[in-house]
Amino acid sequence: MSEESLGLVETYGLIPAIEASDAMVKAAHVTLQGMEHTVAALVTVQVTGETGAVQSAVAAGVAAAEKVGRVVAHHVIARPDTQMADMQRSDRTQATQPRPQGAALEFMTVEELRRLARGQPDFPLQGREISRANKETLLKYFRGSN
Repeated sequence: MSEESLGLVETYGLIPAIEASDAMVKAAHVTLQGMEHTVAALVTVQVTGETGAVQSAVAAGVAAAEKVGRVVAHHVIARPDTQMADMQRSDRTQATQPRPQGAALEFMTVEELRRLARGQPDFPLQGREISRANKETLLKYFRGSN
């Protein structure tokens, strides 16, 4: 069993999730593990730390998020089994965004294309190369005509 607890706050939309994240890390000694986004505009913020700290952080995150949006759910898992950590790690390393095909790429902004490129483990550009790439360059790599 892990000694750290896992705290989760799920919001409808990104802004409440950002507010929750900020409040959580300011309220207690916890580590922000990340945010998971879904197609339905749900965002889940994950923190870890000692059980009491995680409980305080989640309460603060819920209160902050409710001021600017909607909280869908929140929960604290005290000392989750080590398999949970393995599962979370696996989800983060295996999760990739599907690549839009054809004309869908044309309608994306350069920021959206950069975000999509960062989500692809096999994308030929990495790090700052993606940040510096313009739309035409990114489209060229997505189409495979590099």
